[in-house]
Amino acid sequence: MAIDLAWPLMLDNIQQVDIDKLIDFLSNGLPMLTQSRQVQAFENEWSEWLGVEHSVFVNSGSSANLLTIAALKELHGGGEVIVPTLTWVSDIATVIQCGLKPVFVDIDPHTLGMDNEQVLECITSETRAVFLTHVLGYNALTRELLDELQARGIPLIEDVCESYGATFDGCKLGSLGWASNFSFYYAHHMSTIEGGMISTNDPDLYQALRMLRSHGMVREANAPELRDRYHRAHPDLNPDFIFAYPGYNVRSTEINAVIGRSQLQRLDANNEIRTRNLELFLANLDADSYFTDFRVEGSCNYAFTLVLREADEVLCANVIEALKVSNVEFRRGTAGGGNQLRQPYLQGLVSEVDRARFPIVDHVHFFCFIICN
Repeated sequence: MAIDLAWPLMLDNIQQVDIDKLIDFLSNGLPMLTQSRQVQAFENEWSEWLGVEHSVFVNSGSSANLLTIAALKELHGGGEVIVPTLTWVSDIATVIQCGLKPVFVDIDPHTLGMDNEQVLECITSETRAVFLTHVLGYNALTRELLDELQARGIPLIEDVCESYGATFDGCKLGSLGWASNFSFYYAHHMSTIEGGMISTNDPDLYQALRMLRSHGMVREANAPELRDRYHRAHPDLNPDFIFAYPGYNVRSTEINAVIGRSQLQRLDANNEIRTRNLELFLANLDADSYFTDFRVEGSCNYAFTLVLREADEVLCANVIEALKVSNVEFRRGTAGGGNQLRQPYLQGLVSEVDRARFPIVDHVHFFCFIICN
């Protein structure tokens, strides 16, 4: 007899304590609600938690992707960006939208992240960055990749939207590259309802991101010498309305920042629970039928990964039926829809022949399931 587990894939993790802090904030006179002191405080607290110098709060993780790639093009020029085949759509879409060329690599089955050896093989004189996704809480970095990118002067962009709190060599993911992107969507490790963060140790990138976030306006930069340079170069313009870049409006609000500051206080404790849950889940899987050889050191799980070891259609159908009967919500092919090369938006860029060069991500596309941690 099947047991009704009533196990949803995700729940809104906003708690009463977060609402109470928001009510306190809103009840204190007539507070500024658009980007102001709470946003700045959240950025500072996030940077301290992550171990970086600078952070920029935006209205979504996808906006974080967009601004990072836009800044990459402004600061490093056009060319190619090496991207994953297993990721969220905006990691690849922003590369295309900003006029750069995505170069795809297959995944490592032990991390579900980019195959680091293939990344190194794809680097050319046209490579402007490596945009690496840490999938579902697993670290996708190796020392070889980090050292080689540093030696060649190629920026590393980390997508840590599903993995914040995970570590590599004792450092939090998102603190190791040129830039890192985070999502605070309602069901992630922590939430601001909607929101995202870009973090970096590069002061030039930081100033560019601050301007790009708000229409490209120079007054958004908080480096006086930079603002003065633009003022002197453009004496015919009102200093309050100099637009350095063709920017965006992806600011977030004080309301989102208040919730983020509240959630950040319990992030580490919640992450410890996630890690223990993953260890328990993998330890109780049948290793003959399911892949259990994930590199879990330093991981901070976002969802349980149930990957069939072989391309077994019968077992796959049985797994789907068992999950449905037990009322366990799941996603097939991971959270982003599986192999991005099969998605309609890439059909003009990737041929059937090209797609056949990525067998591991295709296996995950058809024979992987994620369920709630």
